[in-house]
Amino acid sequence: MSETLQTTDVAASDAELLDQTAIAVRAAGSALRERFGEVVRYQTREELMRALAANDDTVLDILRPRLTRLRPDAGWVEDELDGGALPPGEWWVVDPAEGNVNHLHDLPEWAVTATLVRENHPVLTAVHLPLTGETYTALTGAGAHLDGRSLHVSQTADLGLSIVATSQARPDEDEKVVRRVGSSITAMLFDALVVRTAVPATLHLLNVAAGRIDAFWQFAGARADLLPGALLVTEAGGQISDAEGRPWTPQSESFLAAAPSVHAEAVATLSR
Repeated sequence: MSETLQTTDVAASDAELLDQTAIAVRAAGSALRERFGEVVRYQTREELMRALAANDDTVLDILRPRLTRLRPDAGWVEDELDGGALPPGEWWVVDPAEGNVNHLHDLPEWAVTATLVRENHPVLTAVHLPLTGETYTALTGAGAHLDGRSLHVSQTADLGLSIVATSQARPDEDEKVVRRVGSSITAMLFDALVVRTAVPATLHLLNVAAGRIDAFWQFAGARADLLPGALLVTEAGGQISDAEGRPWTPQSESFLAAAPSVHAEAVATLSR
């Protein structure tokens, strides 16, 4: 009896925490939207990095104190480009401006994300798209939602009828990874109906969770890129793995999220 009550209490606590997290990312997203609307000019990498940091700081000034109040003992991942496993305990993994470069170029594909990771498993996530006002949320065991509406992955059963997507390697990525990205796109161009290539990864994964895109893959990648979408996709009924079909962890060198009906075909294509 006591064990059942304890589990229910924890679930209720996490559900309330997700609601508060969603409120926090919406507030931070509103501040980032106020900075949007014209192309930010830069001539050097240093100027670009300063512009990116200014957007991050605008969001973090709002988001960090709110999330810290919600979970005072949780750690905070300082660098959204980090990968690999986290130390034990709870951690906030935040990308304050997912798609930051798009924001600077007056392109609409950007978001604010916050994910709570517990013992290296994402527990809850909230992804807010300020330009549309949409908020995607997921809670372990409780499903994935778009503004309260349940999300479900695609039922497409043929990769040849599928829209698939990937994001490009980072500017300083290892040459081997860059070439692998290129060869995987070529392979998918032969096997899939449509191949979309753009950043950021999280927005593609939202579309997988919503059934608009049938599969997404990426080589390398950071925790903040993949953890929100990984939880959304799995809670929407999708399947995640590495590109070879093995269980995915933040230490994996590749990532694949797909509708279960095309997952095996996608693995076969990426493994060629």
